[in-house]
Amino acid sequence: MDKKIIAHLSKDKRLKKAITTLELPNLKGTITDVYTALIRSIIFQQLSGKAATTIYNRFLALFKDAYPEPKKLLLFSLEELRAVGVSRQKAGYVQNVAEFFVQEKCAKKDWSKMTDEEIITYLTQIKGVGKWTVQMLLMFTLERTDVFSIDDLGVQLGIKDLYDLEETGKDLKKRMVEIAEPWRPYRTVASRYIWLWRDKPKE
Repeated sequence: MDKKIIAHLSKDKRLKKAITTLELPNLKGTITDVYTALIRSIIFQQLSGKAATTIYNRFLALFKDAYPEPKKLLLFSLEELRAVGVSRQKAGYVQNVAEFFVQEKCAKKDWSKMTDEEIITYLTQIKGVGKWTVQMLLMFTLERTDVFSIDDLGVQLGIKDLYDLEETGKDLKKRMVEIAEPWRPYRTVASRYIWLWRDKPKE
């Protein structure tokens, strides 16, 4: 991790406690294609990792080179997608993504020219793609450095634990925004530490 980022985030004494005891995993190997990342995210939603991986691999096996090219994905019926374990609702959603990418010619889009908010507004037009999904895409696929997902349960619980907060609901979110403000422009990195802290076995 960049020493400049660590030094900046370590000004927060509570966060420093997480930084000095945890090591962030390398993002190498993360999906770098926006289209594929959205498809994978939809299939993985609300499933255990093992079950989702099995279904996702069966889904990819339907395509040459295991790539669900948008126009080819649109040729499948919902029943054919359901046959490999994709629910009817999710089958509709992944085809919504495929249709959007075809119509918008997204394969040629330069995402680097769009702000985080512009990408969130743009992609949440797709039925089945919510703000949280796009925020995760910004963090892990496009590797944007300053994304803060206030609605992410792991971030909420991690901050409550690390900062000994009692607030809930809107009051908690208000405190989260206040706490995260000094982390700019590295709120993505801070969030990753918060997630790790949340998952760390407690003594």
